[in-house]
Amino acid sequence: MVYQVINTILASNDADVSAAEAHGMATGILCVNGQAESAHWLKELFKDDADLSDEDREALVKLFEQTRILLASEAFEFDLFLPDDDVFLDERVQALSSWCQGFLFGIGSVYTAKVWSGDVSEILKDITEFTKLDEGAEGEEDENAYMEVTEYLRSAILLLRDELNINTDGTVH
Repeated sequence: MVYQVINTILASNDADVSAAEAHGMATGILCVNGQAESAHWLKELFKDDADLSDEDREALVKLFEQTRILLASEAFEFDLFLPDDDVFLDERVQALSSWCQGFLFGIGSVYTAKVWSGDVSEILKDITEFTKLDEGAEGEEDENAYMEVTEYLRSAILLLRDELNINTDGTVH
């Protein structure tokens, strides 16, 4: 999937989120419930029940289903859906911050626990802090920091998936 294609679909259908935030939402939902339906996610993306074309709906559902597959893969293939490296760093940092916001929203839309385990709580605190990243990033040092954050998130998301995923009988494992 190409980031800009999904971003354009969302913008042209009046979604209030970017492709990064939408993917973060999908990831959060799927971390809690690996069996979640894409319809729940689409409803969250388009509160006004946008009349999506079949082609646009298909592209979005494909992104959701690819996210499900990559999260479930044992090959550590999951990655955040962010703009390519040829996009200015400040735009990528903004997208990363939006991804984190979407992720937190996605978890909150499905998981209603009042108390998180220690690891989950710490990771969610980190992700909350990442929503406040400085968008004025530039230079090699900030580029390296951006890469470190994205790698941390990849690992952290897989840990959260294991900690939060609801079994089909409704229990958390």
